[in-house]
Amino acid sequence: MPSILIAASESGSSGAAAITQLMLFALIGLAMYFLLIRPQRKRQREQMALQRSVEVGDEVMTTSGLYGFVNAFEGDIVWLEIDDDVQIRMSRAAIQRKVDTSAAPAVAPAPEVDGDVDKA
Repeated sequence: MPSILIAASESGSSGAAAITQLMLFALIGLAMYFLLIRPQRKRQREQMALQRSVEVGDEVMTTSGLYGFVNAFEGDIVWLEIDDDVQIRMSRAAIQRKVDTSAAPAVAPAPEVDGDVDKA
């Protein structure tokens, strides 16, 4: 008889263990959603909103690092002027960010280096 009691107690604890494991997997899935999927979707929505807000005349940077001014749109194609009389066609999805031209970055002058040059 003792073996029957041991078997019964083991089967009862395995059911609780299965529920615990199921809850653990659900918790891992929930954590993955909040830590990985949700922030990525937020970044995608922000990027799409930025790409829709670009207008003619804006200075933008593309995903490949090219800087240029938007000249025209043809559906999902953007005409960028990257130099005087040099225009390229790019996908609107290739625009990574707008360049803020109102605040020019301050460049510090390079310090002069005195060499071992004899001044005669």
